[in-house]
Amino acid sequence: MEKNITAHQFKIGVEERRKANKHNSFLIFFTGLSGSGKSTIANALEQKLFSEGIKTYTLDGDNVRHGINKDLSFSPDDRSENNRRVGEVANLFVDAGLVVLAAFVAPYRKDRAVIEQAVGKENYIEVFVNTSIEECERRDVKGLYKMARNGEIKNMTGISAPYEAPENEDVEVTEKNSIEESVEIIYNKIKNNLSHTK
Repeated sequence: MEKNITAHQFKIGVEERRKANKHNSFLIFFTGLSGSGKSTIANALEQKLFSEGIKTYTLDGDNVRHGINKDLSFSPDDRSENNRRVGEVANLFVDAGLVVLAAFVAPYRKDRAVIEQAVGKENYIEVFVNTSIEECERRDVKGLYKMARNGEIKNMTGISAPYEAPENEDVEVTEKNSIEESVEIIYNKIKNNLSHTK
């Protein structure tokens, strides 16, 4: 069947969309433990970009699992498939000319590499929200760590499943940075990427 599938070439492409939007398009990928602050920081950064007229879209781990990935569990294989799909969806948004913000635990380096490959290295900015497990447990905004410690949740990243921290992230923010500071750190890293010069 695959040999009968041909990619259709359309007259309007990513460069035309970027030119119309007056900015570049790419993926800002936030990774870190559950409760690290990924979604909160992504939301605050999107508000800043949106206020500057940047066309954006945020993909969030929980939200995606309510829809396109609701058929997946938290097993290692399903986590990998979850992230593969996220990469493909993000690539569509990048092609549409948007700045995509994606907040996912994405615990395995190989899966983050798959996402980078999907959107292209030149369109991928990795943000490591480096919050300690102790601080994430203190926050425990969803009650997940408590349930994991009680054996009610299996495959909990940081407790009963591994988290492979990035080794070559583009930006790192920590629990010592306020939300506002984190946004400024990330914005200062990406602001040159926003310019569309073609």
